[in-house]
Amino acid sequence: MAEGRDFLLFVALTMVFSSSVIVQEALGNSEGDALHALRRSLSDPDNVLQSWDPNLVNPCTYFHVTCNQDNRVTRLDLGNSNLSGHLVPELGKLEHLQYLELYKNNIQGTIPSEIGNLKSLISLDLYNNNISGTIPPSLGNLKSLVFLRLNDNQLTGPITRALTNIYSLKVVDVSNNNLCGTIPTTGPFEHIPLNNFENNPRLEGPELLGLASYDTNCS
Repeated sequence: MAEGRDFLLFVALTMVFSSSVIVQEALGNSEGDALHALRRSLSDPDNVLQSWDPNLVNPCTYFHVTCNQDNRVTRLDLGNSNLSGHLVPELGKLEHLQYLELYKNNIQGTIPSEIGNLKSLISLDLYNNNISGTIPPSLGNLKSLVFLRLNDNQLTGPITRALTNIYSLKVVDVSNNNLCGTIPTTGPFEHIPLNNFENNPRLEGPELLGLASYDTNCS
């Protein structure tokens, strides 16, 4: 009887281990697929992304990628890497990502609204690129965000008021774009210096609550 129980216990443990491996591989594949989608969308003349092999189950082996102890991607460090191309919606699948560092490249196109799915994101650094379009309201879902640096791009439209509800925000820099409307003054924006909004020709001064629409001068 004891041998029978031991065998059943061995079988049960094997099944648990196997299912855990399958789950980890599925997670790895999902995140690996997201990173491979990003790689396909970027031009990489310096072969910075050469190690991003789509045949590897675990993307934690890629250069410029950091993972936690559960093999979930937590950092992408691709700043100043001579990359061009555009961002992809698949980035929103990196659910545990804390740092998205893509500054000082030549990235074009828009900021995917799916970036708002990154609930663990602490730092979003896209400054010094050629990113266009508007600041997605979905970024207001990033309740852990501390650093938002979008300066020196080609962004247009108003500063979405969804950002005023991120009370963890300490740094916001949207200078040197083509934003319009007024500058928020509530929530974390109460302490953001005005020079972090400069060189936006159509952006007016701080909003006067209740007296003017925040998207004035945006038509």
